[in-house]
Amino acid sequence: MKNRLLMLMALAMMFKLQAQTIIAPYDNDSRVITTGIPFVLIAPDARAAAMGDMGVATSVDAFSQQWNPSKYVFSETKSGIAVSYTPYLSKLVNDIFLGNITYFNRLDERSAFAASLKYFSLGDIEFVPDEFATPLIQRPNELTIDASYALRLSDQFAMSVAMRYLRSDLRLQGVDGDITAASTFGVDISGYYQSEEEAYNDFNGRWRLGFALQNIGPKFKYDEGGQDNFQPTNLRLGGGFDFIFDDYNKIAVTAEVAKLLVPTPPILGVEFEDVNGNGTYEPSEDNLIAENVIYKGQSQDVSFLSGIFQSFGDAPGGFSEELKEFTWALGAEYLYQDSFAMRAGFFNEAEEKGARKFFALGAGFKYNVVNIDLSYLFSASKVQSPLENTLRFSLTFNIGADAYTEY
Repeated sequence: MKNRLLMLMALAMMFKLQAQTIIAPYDNDSRVITTGIPFVLIAPDARAAAMGDMGVATSVDAFSQQWNPSKYVFSETKSGIAVSYTPYLSKLVNDIFLGNITYFNRLDERSAFAASLKYFSLGDIEFVPDEFATPLIQRPNELTIDASYALRLSDQFAMSVAMRYLRSDLRLQGVDGDITAASTFGVDISGYYQSEEEAYNDFNGRWRLGFALQNIGPKFKYDEGGQDNFQPTNLRLGGGFDFIFDDYNKIAVTAEVAKLLVPTPPILGVEFEDVNGNGTYEPSEDNLIAENVIYKGQSQDVSFLSGIFQSFGDAPGGFSEELKEFTWALGAEYLYQDSFAMRAGFFNEAEEKGARKFFALGAGFKYNVVNIDLSYLFSASKVQSPLENTLRFSLTFNIGADAYTEY
């Protein structure tokens, strides 16, 4: 009996102590998910940009390496080289840009190989230690180098694997003691389905489906004492349909959703002892227990693999907030004789998660073995886009055109 009484008293004291401890949340309604090396999420090519930053389920082109390399095994061109240039913050400066070069080769009927380099320059930064020192010009930059292999598993379906090296050199010599660039590696896994051309009442049609898991890899630090940063691990799902009216006219419509597979920042607060027992917080060193305590949500201090699975159910606002973490895009492309294209698209992101919303327009021209693509972005959000009113340019050289025939 005596032991039971002691246990009951101990439980009562624990309950009392717990009841006297309260966490008051900070006022923070926005929980934008941030990652390291975020430039890899910028659409590098004009065609994808013109359709609302999408490419996982669009038809194959030379820039498929950036979206879904599985599409290369459906290319009617043997190989190709593509380059693109995207000005960034063009309203403020003229030396920040994103550049990309891609090479692909369809090895045979069932396999393909591709490689690419993506380079993001933050422009020239002038560092002056004092008024007598000679200015030091530096150019922080980030880059990725990747290679992929795609294999056709059936007549209509293919999968691919890509390996990527990521490097971020943002530190300034003379300001930071340790100027070693941060680096890590990532893996992409993707798949693509393209149906045979089917006859409908007034037109022929073809279905397209695609998925991609991008930038799966370990966290990294920008310096020895800094925090671990997640890669922009991303899930893309998309589908589309080609309306083939005749040999000259075709309209392709595509929809895509994407989600960062990175833990959502929790709601933080301050933990204090409720001295008066009224549940109110009266700032004082006497009753303060800890700051930056998780009030709602889950800790981000997890491995990258745990973070992928956690990202589907850790939003402090529950399922409704999880849905807001998905971005979606709609795009359309009109092709005339496979020589001229007009494109339009819309991209949407929830206001609490970044507020990116924009319309995009673009055009494409093909002359012999050369493709030229252009795109232009119009922001539809109260948050100004760094790419607003920016003209993007892509150039593709097709080698061995019409080497393969699909369906």
